[in-house]
Amino acid sequence: MFTNLTEKIENVFKQLRGQAVLTEQNITDALKEVRLALLEADVNFKIVKDFIEKVRVKAVGQEVLKSLTPANQVVKVVWEELRDLLGHEQSALHLSSQPPTIIMMVGLQGSGKTTTTGKLANYFKTDGKRVLLVAADPRRPAAGDQLASLGTDLDVLVHRGTNEGQPGAQAVQTCKDGVARAREHGYDVVLLDTGGRLHIDEELMQELVDIKTGVQPQEILLVADSMTGQEAVSVAERFNETLGITGLILTKVEGDARGGAVLSVRAATGKPIKFLGIGEKLDALEPFFPDRMASRILGMGDVLTLIEKAQENFSQEQAQALQKKVSSNTLTLEDFRDQIQQVNKLGSLDQIIDMLPGGQKIKNMMGAAGGSNAAVPEKEMKRVVAMIDSMTPKERRDHTLLNGNRKKRIAKGSGTSVPEINRLIKQFLDARRMMKSLVGGQLGIGKKKKKRGKLIRAMNAR
Repeated sequence: MFTNLTEKIENVFKQLRGQAVLTEQNITDALKEVRLALLEADVNFKIVKDFIEKVRVKAVGQEVLKSLTPANQVVKVVWEELRDLLGHEQSALHLSSQPPTIIMMVGLQGSGKTTTTGKLANYFKTDGKRVLLVAADPRRPAAGDQLASLGTDLDVLVHRGTNEGQPGAQAVQTCKDGVARAREHGYDVVLLDTGGRLHIDEELMQELVDIKTGVQPQEILLVADSMTGQEAVSVAERFNETLGITGLILTKVEGDARGGAVLSVRAATGKPIKFLGIGEKLDALEPFFPDRMASRILGMGDVLTLIEKAQENFSQEQAQALQKKVSSNTLTLEDFRDQIQQVNKLGSLDQIIDMLPGGQKIKNMMGAAGGSNAAVPEKEMKRVVAMIDSMTPKERRDHTLLNGNRKKRIAKGSGTSVPEINRLIKQFLDARRMMKSLVGGQLGIGKKKKKRGKLIRAMNAR
């Protein structure tokens, strides 16, 4: 999402670091470039003006200009102000001390509200909570069916009104009945998928106000489409004025949105961004951390989120079993395929690279090598999995069985060629050798430390 913005800001900082001495004029010129980059990213003009002024005041201070690394100090100032612009710290959901927690989902049609409701249900369910979904959008054709389908996929109960699709359908009563049902059966969370419109109108807003009054939700979350840029900010302001939202979930941030909504909406409404929708799958929802997003925008990566994702998908037992196979040189093509599939669970390769420091440079290098950004490696990984899947279980466990005839059969089955099969085997053997040397190095360090410890103890004994 922030590809262009990140690239431009990185270039500005690179020029600053190239200056022997920083002056107030150097910084002013650099901030003009940052200002232009933010405006091109569709950030609100007034917000950009205030942001640049705050950075300028801090950056031209004596503490920065007279420090040993003034350029790095300027980067630090920009990061701090960017973090504050995005909300300073994570804003967690407010959960009721007496379940169920009632969360009201609001937004316009097309913003991804119903799908996001399903994602949030999955988020809570993964945390071990019992969730009830309430289909409170009686006017939109098949809205209840869409939510019911998501409920089936998640194995989550969906409460539906008796008069869906009829004129004058009582969305307020459906919500009240759903909350009562949740209390009666001991649910932890109730998610109300309220009605949306193609545009904001008085009828919609009054219905939402009546639902709020009727069920007293702990959270009112606005689902907004980040692709709409400043329009998303206008929608958020209107919903907040009438309804008093408690937070936002921005969807479609994995697309080619310029990022203006993410950078503007917190300052414009005073309400925190709580989650980001990063894909179409039901697990593609991540909590929003202002400091981590600021680091991503400035090209510093987001290693903490990457580690958390890895911990969710890799168990300690899996890691130990893999280490054992690597150190004993018994890693197979089957294990190689499983590791690729595990990496895919972390998200697209594009998203993973974005979380690495200097991720934009890596993507630019990949693009220069052939293809656009991470598209080629992503496709290559799928081809590798297809080739390994076309092997028999015996072949996957023992690559030495792969003679000419077997390779022809595998190539035909996977839609590839024999040279590609040969290249896969070479890549696998290279990877196995490299992993063994890395693990061996770690074991060697461990042995040296152990030996050193024995020597110290012996000397102390004397």
